[in-house]
Amino acid sequence: MKGFPDLPPLWLLLFMVAAWVLARFVPLSDSIDPLLQRFGVMVAGLGFVLIFWAAAWFWKKKTTIEPHHTPGTLIVEGPFRLSRNPIYLGMILILSGQVIWLSALSPVILIPALLLLFTRRFVLPEEAALVESFGAEGRAYIDATRRWL
Repeated sequence: MKGFPDLPPLWLLLFMVAAWVLARFVPLSDSIDPLLQRFGVMVAGLGFVLIFWAAAWFWKKKTTIEPHHTPGTLIVEGPFRLSRNPIYLGMILILSGQVIWLSALSPVILIPALLLLFTRRFVLPEEAALVESFGAEGRAYIDATRRWL
């Protein structure tokens, strides 16, 4: 997509709009459970918490949070102890929460699609940049910490 800013939040927004469209026009189910909707809100809320927690570490370490930029510091604390990609994981949780809240089956396919898109467009290049920037220390972190959870 020429001219489209290649930023994960914009991809998330695009997928969220697609989820709404699918749920509205091709729901593949017709029951809405208020309890399930509350659970969806909690899942999305957890995603936001994870994103802000990880972003705080970027701020604390004074390194770039933007994809496609060279990292200045290897962050291995906070949520980065559990996942190499807590911000992308948070975005997946936000989309998952929305899909649960929508109570439709058709948008479920968007969750693994966004995961695949994040992996190919952002995660794999960022992992290569970690090894290039931090050498053995970056490789050790990648080997010791799970990509997602």
